[in-house]
Amino acid sequence: MSDNLSELLGRKGVNESLFDKLGNLAKPEGAPSEEAMAKLADDFLIGKANAFGTASFYDFLKPENKDKKAYVCNGTACVCAGTQEQVIDSLKNHFEADEIGHMTCLGRCHENSAFHYNGKNYSGDALNKLDKILDSDSNLNQDNYIVKASGKQILTKPFTNVNDYYQPFLEALRQDSADVLEEIKTSNVRGRGGAGFPMGMKLQFCRNVENDTKFIICNADEGDPGAYSDRYLLEHQPHSVLFGMLISGYVTHANYGILYIRAEYPESVEIVQKAIDAIQEAGLIGENIQGSGFNFQFKIIQAQGSYICGEETALINSIEGQRPEVRVRPPFPAQKGLFNKPTTVNNVETLAALHYIISNGGQAWKDIGTERSSGTKLVSLDSFFNNPGMYEVEMGTPLSTVVNDLGGGFKTDIKALQIGGPLGGLVPISKIKDLTLDFESFSKEGFLLGHASVVSVPTDYPIMKFIEHLFDFAAYESCGKCFPCRLGTKRGHELAEKALKTDYKIDKKLFADLLTTLEEGSLCAHGGGIPLPVRNALQYFEDELKPYFN
Repeated sequence: MSDNLSELLGRKGVNESLFDKLGNLAKPEGAPSEEAMAKLADDFLIGKANAFGTASFYDFLKPENKDKKAYVCNGTACVCAGTQEQVIDSLKNHFEADEIGHMTCLGRCHENSAFHYNGKNYSGDALNKLDKILDSDSNLNQDNYIVKASGKQILTKPFTNVNDYYQPFLEALRQDSADVLEEIKTSNVRGRGGAGFPMGMKLQFCRNVENDTKFIICNADEGDPGAYSDRYLLEHQPHSVLFGMLISGYVTHANYGILYIRAEYPESVEIVQKAIDAIQEAGLIGENIQGSGFNFQFKIIQAQGSYICGEETALINSIEGQRPEVRVRPPFPAQKGLFNKPTTVNNVETLAALHYIISNGGQAWKDIGTERSSGTKLVSLDSFFNNPGMYEVEMGTPLSTVVNDLGGGFKTDIKALQIGGPLGGLVPISKIKDLTLDFESFSKEGFLLGHASVVSVPTDYPIMKFIEHLFDFAAYESCGKCFPCRLGTKRGHELAEKALKTDYKIDKKLFADLLTTLEEGSLCAHGGGIPLPVRNALQYFEDELKPYFN
C-alpha cells in the first residue's frame, strides 16, 4: 500500500508536496483544519485517514499545537544546564500555560535558556529582554559563538563570492561525471550524520540505477540535542551545502535537490533560500547549466517537528506526506527512495565537504585525519565549557585537546559527556584521555562519534534522572513502526521514572533483557541505539545507580 501511496503522492512532483502544503496550512493557527486536510486528501487522491494520520504525528501539525504562542527548548543540553524552568516561568507572565509548547532542540546549546517565539529562536540573555521581544519584531534572535579551526580551515573557511566559489563546479561539468565520482571515492569521506558510511559508495549505488528521475536529499533535520554544526553550515556556509548537492546530482545523474530543514531552525530556511536565489541569478542552476546538458533544481521543505526524520527512510516518507515511519530495507533508497525513485540522502556536513574535495582532489582530503577517518570534523561544545562554540578539528585529534585546549575546560564540575546525541555514548570524564576524535576510537571504546555534539552532565545531575530523560525522549520520538522500539522505550521510561519517584527497585536481569531486545529487535538505529548510553551509564556509574536496582 505504501508503494502505491508513494506513486500517488509523487504525481504532482516535488514542488507540489503534500507535506509542504500541510505545513503551510498549519502556519495561521498552529495546525491545519480538518476541512483543509480533507480537501488536500481529495486533491492527491488519497484517503482522508492518510492526511489526518500524517498531521497527527508531528509536533507542529497535530491538533494539540493549535494556538501555541511560544515554545521552550527541552533538549538535553538545556535540561542539564537547568535553565528551562526559568524560561517557562518567564513566559507564563505573558502567556497561558496551554499557549506554551516545546521544541527539541533549537541549536542554542552554547548558551541555553532557549525558546522560540513568532518564527524566531532566542537564547542566553534574550530572556531578560522578553518585553522588547514580544512588543516588536526585533533582531534579538541573533546569537554569537566561537568558530575556530584547530588546523586547516575547510568547513569554516570564509565564503568568497558566488562566481569564484562555484568555479570548481563549472570545471567539474567539463569532466566525465564518472571521474568526478572517483575523486569523491578516493577521499573516503564518510557520513557525518552518525553512521559514517562512505559517501562515494552511496553516490555510486544511486548512479548505477537507470531512471530518468532521481533525487539528492540534504538531511538538515539535525535533531540531536547538543548539536548545532549543521545549523552553523546552513546559516554561515550555505553555499558549501548547495555546492555539495550540485556535485552529488551531477555524478548520480539526479536533477532534483531537496533540503529538508528542521522547523526548529527557521533562520536557516530563510538564509538557504537566499543562497539558492543567488545561484539561480548567476545561472548556476536550472536547465542546461552553462551549456553542459546538466539540469538541476532546488526545493526547500521545512520539517514539522519529529526527531525520527533524521533516519533517511522516515525522512523520505515525510517528504512524500506519509507518516514518517522507518521503511524496511532492502530495497535501499538508492534503488527505491522518494516517490519510488532512486534517491541519495546525505547529511549537511557530509555535503559541505565536497567543495574542498572537488577543488583540491580526493587525495588532499584523504591525507587529512586518519587512515579510515579522513578529513576534518565539526565539534559542538555546550555552555558548560569556558569556550563554548564550533570547532573544526582534524580527525584523530585527541578528545583531551578538544576539551581542554579548544574548549578551555569546564566552568563547573562535570562527571560525563554525552557525545553524538541521545543515541551517542555517555563518556565519563576519566575516559576523555583514551579517546581520539574519529569513528574507530569511539567504536573501540564502546561509544559513538555521531554528530560530535558534546553535552556536559554536571556532577550534581543524577545519572538515573539522565537515563529517565533519555528513555522519555526515545519513547516520545519513536515512529511506532516496530514493537521493540515503540513498547521498549516506553517500558524503559516507566521503569526509570518509577525507580526515581518511589522505592521501587529495577530488576537487573529484566532491564538487561529490555536493552538487548531494543538493540537486536528494533528496525532502525533509534530503538537500537538508545541502549548504548544506558549501558555506558550502568558500566561507569554503577555505584551511583545501585540504590535503584536489585
